[in-house]
Amino acid sequence: MTIGVLIEDVSHPFSAALHRAVTEAADARGVQVITGNLGSTRERRLAAAFARKTDGLILAPIAADQGHLSGFVGPVVFVDRGPAGLAGDMIVSTNVAGAAAATRHLISHGHRRIAYLGDLRRLTTARDRHRGYLRALGGRPGPVAHDVRDAPAAERATLAMLRAADPPTAIFAARHVITIGVLRALRRLGRQHEIALVGFDDFPLADLLDPPVTVVAQDPSRMGRTAATTLFDRLDGDTGPPREIRIPTTLIPRGSGEIDR
Repeated sequence: MTIGVLIEDVSHPFSAALHRAVTEAADARGVQVITGNLGSTRERRLAAAFARKTDGLILAPIAADQGHLSGFVGPVVFVDRGPAGLAGDMIVSTNVAGAAAATRHLISHGHRRIAYLGDLRRLTTARDRHRGYLRALGGRPGPVAHDVRDAPAAERATLAMLRAADPPTAIFAARHVITIGVLRALRRLGRQHEIALVGFDDFPLADLLDPPVTVVAQDPSRMGRTAATTLFDRLDGDTGPPREIRIPTTLIPRGSGEIDR
């Protein structure tokens, strides 16, 4: 038996931890794992080609349209986010609750003008995290930047916000690469000890920075184990309706999110 794991970037710490957990679960059952990156159109075509040769698939989609998997007949378990128009079990983080917890944490330290920087709006994860941010603020957002895809874009957006007439006193960065861009902007302005920051998703060395970065941490290892177990259940004959399993997030206070207004 062989299963496929298709993720955006296996070198990403989140993806690497998820992949390791799937591989360990598969090894325990004597199941082979084939892995592919989904970072380009060519890679998606290659991934679709080998996916059709596997018995089941664990997929972290980067596009809403997963039509390239139309020829795949085995069970599919989606992790991190789900696509439109393709049924399957989903293993996701508590994105709305995690984002709301991050924003409420900043509010508890006296902040009211809290900026939001998020990923592509077409992604369900980005939409859910923005919804959690709005929920905590009661629908009264601070400066907002959507479709921030990488650290340089996050740095530019942060600099623009902080140089505006009414700058935020705190920032919620809804993805780890966005958090890194925000940190670069704060250091460039020498304001890393003045502007509070909470990031969504932990990243290496976040606890060693000055100040250490407060994050909402996901649990990719648990997500990977759950995805593998769910897929194996389907391969063993489970024909129940598709399920959405939510894995809790955890707020980790370290310092950057505890800068009082």
